Amino acid sequence: MHMYLLTFLAAFFVTYLLTPVVTQFASKINAVDVPGERKIHSIPIPRLGGIAIFIGYLTACLIANIYGYKINPGIIAGSAVLMFIGLIDDIKGVRATTKLICQIAAAFILIYYGVEITFISNPFNGIMVLGFFAVPLTLLWVVGMTNAINLIDGLDGLATGVCAISSMALFCVALRTHQIPTAIILLALAGTCLAFLRYNFSPASIFLGDSGAMLLGFNLAAAAITGVLKTTLVVALLIPLIILGVPIFDTLFAIFRRVKDKKHPFEADNKHIHHLLLRAGFNTRETVFAIYIVCFILSFIALFMAVQK
Repeated sequence: MHMYLLTFLAAFFVTYLLTPVVTQFASKINAVDVPGERKIHSIPIPRLGGIAIFIGYLTACLIANIYGYKINPGIIAGSAVLMFIGLIDDIKGVRATTKLICQIAAAFILIYYGVEITFISNPFNGIMVLGFFAVPLTLLWVVGMTNAINLIDGLDGLATGVCAISSMALFCVALRTHQIPTAIILLALAGTCLAFLRYNFSPASIFLGDSGAMLLGFNLAAAAITGVLKTTLVVALLIPLIILGVPIFDTLFAIFRRVKDKKHPFEADNKHIHHLLLRAGFNTRETVFAIYIVCFILSFIALFMAVQK
């Protein structure tokens, strides 16, 4: 138990202390999010939050490795790839196709190091071995979740809080399935998110940026595979889908909406869940808290399912 506390505190305090430094650095190099038609904020906000998130997360992983809890190197390497391309995008912009290629590359790194959905356990017919479909399903899950978190990062503290809640819920499942390295990763993610939330909650002084949002989404996807989907838990397939239900639903709805309107599925718009709540009369904080509550409810349902025999 002391390892969990140590890694959580390391991730939390490193991120907490480093974020103001990153904020100043981002402002200095003009890596800021400028207000626009789809933006909620009215002044330029620094957006290199991924640096603080990554260093806090990496510190916790290194401590775990020192104490003999080996973190899968594919997860760390893939995180570094996405953080790097995200930084470039946050500073000077990157084409969507380039980011997608990097996301696929990061997913293949995971697969190379054994983080792969090789079978699905479900309550209807037991274990189903995926065989040939293991790689494409893993790619779809990892790339999909990486983009899902990026898509909901539209309000101060929204993606960060959702990831903190989801990380803690998946942590509880990983404990139940005795996936200790995965549990450590999830606590590290929760620690970085909670620390970053101090500066990211409305009114935010810094944003996650693509560097932070893609990093969080990628790690949640990887942790869901190693902590839930690669276990024989009866409802293993449903648990991550429910816990991560908000970003998953928002992404699927966005793709369906854009295809229906004959637009590119990855073309940005202002019709995400948080935009709809804002137009319904909620203010920024009320919208964020409303989505937090939904995430808490979904996480509780998933955990209840996980503890059932």
